[in-house]
Amino acid sequence: MNSFAFVFPGQGSQSVGMLDAWGDHPVVLATLNEASDALREDVAKLIKEGPKEALALTTNTQPVMLVAAVAAYRVWMAETGLAPAAVAGHSLGEYSALVAAGVLTLTQAAPLVRFRAQAMQDAVPVGVGAMAAILGMDAAKVIAGCAEVTSSFDENSLEVVEAVNFNDPGQTVIAGSKAAVEKACEVLKANGAKRALSLPVSAPFHSSLMKPAAEKLKEQLKSIEFMAPQIALINNVDVAVEVDPDRIRDALYRQAFGPVRWVQCVQAIKARGLTSIVECGPGKVLAGMVKRIDPELNGMALLDPTTLADIKTILSGANHA
Repeated sequence: MNSFAFVFPGQGSQSVGMLDAWGDHPVVLATLNEASDALREDVAKLIKEGPKEALALTTNTQPVMLVAAVAAYRVWMAETGLAPAAVAGHSLGEYSALVAAGVLTLTQAAPLVRFRAQAMQDAVPVGVGAMAAILGMDAAKVIAGCAEVTSSFDENSLEVVEAVNFNDPGQTVIAGSKAAVEKACEVLKANGAKRALSLPVSAPFHSSLMKPAAEKLKEQLKSIEFMAPQIALINNVDVAVEVDPDRIRDALYRQAFGPVRWVQCVQAIKARGLTSIVECGPGKVLAGMVKRIDPELNGMALLDPTTLADIKTILSGANHA
């Protein structure tokens, strides 16, 4: 019996040299070559050498995070043969989950996420939108505070702020127009939030300001053949497991301007009887969130050969218990 899930990180976990720990693993090299062919550029060089500023560009960040996560997943499967019972991805990470579940190939997904990134960047000029992490406040209070701030502007105003990432019980990310986000940070701190941290991002992801990007993405998704998932995939926007390709496409469209319900996604994984959740790809952000969402869950990060061996030992023991 498989008793674990894999989850895949989104933007923010990228770093120059993030695949170096895998050395010249043939599966990683093959994955980089496949992505380079699909994107018509040297993805391995971009990841290995950067520079950091290049990796931070949304149009680069989204494809390289996809490639790094898929590479780690493929190494795991090649080395262990242990498939997860469920997968999910945080924001952009949902596309890595789609590849892991067999819905899309990497050759399909890499250009798709670059298209998505460009559409998102084009939807809101740099400097017009913003995002911030609100720490130490209940999500319902964050939602109420955002609604209060949005309604405080003139009804014909384009100023808007919304709760867009429900990351863990004490962390909710807000996004929208720069002025509204700044005002919301002040209001939420006055209402009891411990901290309000501005995030270094180039667009207000998952907010209603992304609707123009989502419409472009919707058209692009129509042109791509989706396969039925081979592994249960819990999506961000509905916290649902879809098998029909059209419903998967629609969820991806709505995810672009809808919230990432990560707390509920992790709870849904647990509801399937899975207590071990492995973050697959660079960083340990999701593994940390898993433990804060539910201390009974075992959150682990697969990011190099050492962690792979450790996780394999832990899960093999669980599988044969």
